[in-house]
Amino acid sequence: MWLIFRLIASLVFLLSIILSIPIAFDVGGRDSGLAHSLALFCFYFAYSALRIVTPKKSWFRYALVQIVGVMQWVIIPALLIWSLNRFTVDSNTGGDWLAKTFGGKRSKETSVTEWIFGPGGFYDVLTVGTWDKVLTYSTPFFQLAEGFCSLLVIQAAGQITRWLVNRGRSDTWMIGLLIVSASIISSSVYFLWRITNFPEIGNVDATLIGVTITTAVFLCAWGIGSGRGNPVESSLLFAYVVLCIYQIFTDYLPSPEAAAA
Repeated sequence: MWLIFRLIASLVFLLSIILSIPIAFDVGGRDSGLAHSLALFCFYFAYSALRIVTPKKSWFRYALVQIVGVMQWVIIPALLIWSLNRFTVDSNTGGDWLAKTFGGKRSKETSVTEWIFGPGGFYDVLTVGTWDKVLTYSTPFFQLAEGFCSLLVIQAAGQITRWLVNRGRSDTWMIGLLIVSASIISSSVYFLWRITNFPEIGNVDATLIGVTITTAVFLCAWGIGSGRGNPVESSLLFAYVVLCIYQIFTDYLPSPEAAAA
């Protein structure tokens, strides 16, 4: 019972961290989201560093883990409120301070302290501005990490389905999992059909999409035929490939306003 409670609490806590970042971006704007993500990174970097440098059997390490574990429920909302209050677009300090700073539109500061530590000052540019550049140039690494983690999730889903089928009532689980796999493949084919109707797709894009889909279908069929995979793994792999293609031609294309500019 205690293990289930800890598992549920860990999942809720993980969701609170994951959801707090998009909330900061959506409610407070881009600057608020960057500040909140940077604050979370600094907090957990310091926490992890302290756990590494302290001995495993040290009472200080034990007390630190317990205190920080309890305080995380307060620290994360506090960091979110701080980022929304300081960097929100609708605040009196003004939004998009990065553009104002680099564009030369900042108002004259009344003192050196305000110029350094004030809203949109040198300290903000040095921290949040640098963090923005780091995230921008780290996009390829994040894409590779996302693909690797997605494959791990697909592999874990396959292992779970094998365990469910082998533990008993295999026919019921097998039929249910086949229905789920068929639904996933049907949804993927629908979105693939939508991709083919995009006006941005040219001959080269269509050729690359065809090669990618053919490779994915071959891998899925080979996995099922050889017994090293199952329908759930194959359907999830095919769905992830379609998702990546869909994102390339939707989320990662410039907006019409940006293209016109």
